[in-house]
Amino acid sequence: MGFALSDLTLTSGAFQENGAIPTRHTGEGEDVSPALAWSNVPDGTRAFAVICHDPDAPLVSPNGTYGFAHWVLYNIPNDVVELAEGTDQYTPGKNDFGNVGYGGPMPPEGHGLHRYYFWVLALNDDEQLPSGLSLWQLLERIEPKIIGMNRLVGTYQRD
Repeated sequence: MGFALSDLTLTSGAFQENGAIPTRHTGEGEDVSPALAWSNVPDGTRAFAVICHDPDAPLVSPNGTYGFAHWVLYNIPNDVVELAEGTDQYTPGKNDFGNVGYGGPMPPEGHGLHRYYFWVLALNDDEQLPSGLSLWQLLERIEPKIIGMNRLVGTYQRD
């Protein structure tokens, strides 16, 4: 399927589409992940993965990737359609801060408004993946198994 949006819908009680992410969910606050919920799950879904990526981060790696991965979470069973705020369930991957788990928005001061893409990916396979995969390692493993995906974009800025 590749990376094409589907009818899968992702929402959060913490912020609206293109709305400001509350400080509570950032590196300047309590740094807890926001609650997320999804619906319109594709038939054949066996598992989910959730990621948060900041494409506005001024970073480009030697392999041509860009931006900053804030959250990588996977091995989420197919009967789960929401994540509680600050969840510690399921399998965390490594974020670009070098930590395992969620690391909230923390753009460089004065760098302007950044967009944070929270993605939910529906997979047709429930293979249990090891803890600590980076965003790019996870995508390499699951890309052929993605049968639906969508995003919720939030914003944050430090002056």
